[in-house]
Amino acid sequence: MLQSQKLDHHSRPRLLSNVSEEYSRKIPLPETVALVEDIVVEYVMDLVHKAQDIASKRGRLLTEDFLFLIRKDMPKLHRCTELISMHEELKVARRAFEVDEEKLATTE
Repeated sequence: MLQSQKLDHHSRPRLLSNVSEEYSRKIPLPETVALVEDIVVEYVMDLVHKAQDIASKRGRLLTEDFLFLIRKDMPKLHRCTELISMHEELKVARRAFEVDEEKLATTE
């Protein structure tokens, strides 16, 4: 694993905080955190490479390529679609806020 991919010691405990309520109360061993980090990074890199293979036929990588790869893992699929929806809502809210600022600046 590349050194630039490693998490710093402040963000490592957050990595395991979602594992389970019982385990999140305890401080994990640094070796455990490093192992989980390696597994997660390897999984994400593998997923990205597979998505790139799918996208190579089209010429560009899309969000749908990742959704296609996780389509059989319903919890992941639902969480991803939820996050995508939240991202879209935030974009719309930001646009509305920017328009209001522009109107205020022109009226003053």
